[in-house]
Amino acid sequence: MNIYGNKKLALLFLLPALLLLLLFVYYPIAESFVLSLYRWKAFSSERVYVGLEYYRKLFSDAVFYTALKNNVLYSAISIVFQVGLGLVFAAVLEEKLFRGMQPFFRTVYFLPSVISISVVGLLFQLVYHPSIGLLNQGLRGIGLGGLCHAWLGEKNTAIFAIIATSQWQYMGYIMLLFLVAIQKIPQELYEAAEIDGVNAFQKFRYVTLPQVKDTLVMCVIITLIGGFKVFDEVYVMTAGGPGRSTEVLASYLYRAGFRNDEMGLASAIATTIFVITFTMTLVQLLASKRQES
Repeated sequence: MNIYGNKKLALLFLLPALLLLLLFVYYPIAESFVLSLYRWKAFSSERVYVGLEYYRKLFSDAVFYTALKNNVLYSAISIVFQVGLGLVFAAVLEEKLFRGMQPFFRTVYFLPSVISISVVGLLFQLVYHPSIGLLNQGLRGIGLGGLCHAWLGEKNTAIFAIIATSQWQYMGYIMLLFLVAIQKIPQELYEAAEIDGVNAFQKFRYVTLPQVKDTLVMCVIITLIGGFKVFDEVYVMTAGGPGRSTEVLASYLYRAGFRNDEMGLASAIATTIFVITFTMTLVQLLASKRQES
């Protein structure tokens, strides 16, 4: 069979997947932008064309900037803790000293990521409870009662309490991805590094880190997108409060669409989330390719 024939055959096999992508991914994205140009209700067929009115409303709303700031904060902290600490923990567990205990620690760290987000949110509501919560009780027990707060009831602490919950839940998942990548590194590279007399930190910096760069980029992209899509934790733990201080873009979208029935505004928020995540992912991929070249 000639090359042209092979390409046609490959396209034939790819066609069902392409059709599903067009139907369930690309069409809804385009439709979301179109719907953001109309004023419409969820249970009404009437639509009024308003152009970019909802985008002007969005970018003049102080709550939008609060939500955007919280998403940026969420993503930045998640990259440091989920990706950064996940990589460090994976490298430590691959050391000979800890390799025998690796199955235990893999299970312990990964287990939170398979628990329902709603369950985790309710669990940490109890942990953060101002009077009977485990966190405040622990602080009082070690003589640090002055650091106690109503963690989910104060504007200055609520968003950080929610972000901390996500780090606990998802760091183990990222760590496992790095573990798989590290285990694929040829042992000859580590043996050569040991012959050269490098220490553990230098081995991590000059051998492990370059070899897991592709996984690192993937984990950063996953974490960035997750940071801008976050909804469940916020909705379960604070519903955007107190005073909308923990509002994120997804909860802002939910409030606009399903509480206020402003479906056009909700579509505009959805389109904005897509543009932000797509742009950040594209920048990250381009930066990674530039470093490789």
